[in-house]
Amino acid sequence: MPQGVPLVVPDDGLTTKQRRNQPLLIVNTGNGKGKSTAAFGLALRAWNQGWDIGVFQFVKSAKWRIGEQTVLERLGELHEQTGEGGPVEWHKMGSGWSWSRKPGTETDHAAEAAEGWAEVKRRMAAEQHDLYVLDEFTYLMERGWVDVDDVIETLRDRPGRQYVVVTGRRAHPDLTDIADLVTEMGHVKHPFDRGQKGQRGIEW
Repeated sequence: MPQGVPLVVPDDGLTTKQRRNQPLLIVNTGNGKGKSTAAFGLALRAWNQGWDIGVFQFVKSAKWRIGEQTVLERLGELHEQTGEGGPVEWHKMGSGWSWSRKPGTETDHAAEAAEGWAEVKRRMAAEQHDLYVLDEFTYLMERGWVDVDDVIETLRDRPGRQYVVVTGRRAHPDLTDIADLVTEMGHVKHPFDRGQKGQRGIEW
C-alpha cells in the first residue's frame, strides 16, 4: 500500500469517505512481544481524536497495574477536567469488574471472564464506546470460557461505529476470518530467552 493508496478499490457503491469511516475489528496475535502495547498505543491515538475508550483486560490480575493504565486513566481525568480528548474506562479481571465483584468472593477465572464478556456485549448493544480494547481475549476463546459462535456473532454484527481491538496469542481462525486487520507478531529474539526478567518502562 504505497503512500497510503489502497491496492484495490471495491465496487461497493460507497464514497471514499464512507469507506474510510467504516469501523474496524483489529486482531493483534502471534508469539512475539508487543500485542497489547500496540493496542494501547492505538487507544492513545483514539483518545486524541475525542473517542470514548473502554479497556477490558481479561487475564492480567486486577492487582497488577501496568503503565498504560495509569497514563490512560490520567488522560480520562484530563478529559473530565478540561474536555480535551475523550473519556476512558479501564477494567481488569477479578476486582476490576466493578459492576459485579464482591469483596471476599472466591476467584473463579472462567466465571469472571464470562461476566466481563457479558458486560462488553451489553455495552456494544448500547453503543457505549467508540473503541474497545479486549486485551488477552483470545485466551478466553481458546479455553472455552466464552462461546466462540457468540463472540463471532457479537463482534461481526455490532451496531453503529464501534472499533474493537483484540489481543492475545493463537487467535481463533473464525476471529481472524471476520477481522478487518490482523497483525501477527513473530518471536525472533527476546531478553527472556537469555534469562533476563522484565524491566520497568519496557514490560510495565
